Amino acid sequence: MRWLAEVHVRLRPGIADPEGQTIAGGLRSLGFGVAEVRAGKLLRVTFDAIDRTSAEAAVAQMCSRLLANPVMETADWELSADESIAVGIES
Repeated sequence: MRWLAEVHVRLRPGIADPEGQTIAGGLRSLGFGVAEVRAGKLLRVTFDAIDRTSAEAAVAQMCSRLLANPVMETADWELSADESIAVGIES
């Protein structure tokens, strides 16, 4: 079965976020009353796994081994069956 994981990787609290600070400064200069911005990344990963349990385990391994640095970042994800594959829709 084909699965889609949307993985959100964020810096841990207390880790400096210069990208977020730059974005916040830019938004403030445009007149937006922004208190804080924390930058992160969204990764969309499509992969095969036998069932949901196997898919969850695979995403956890992907995050711990490559997608997120556990010292500085946290990762969480949303997992769903890739419906576009199931019904034959191509993106």
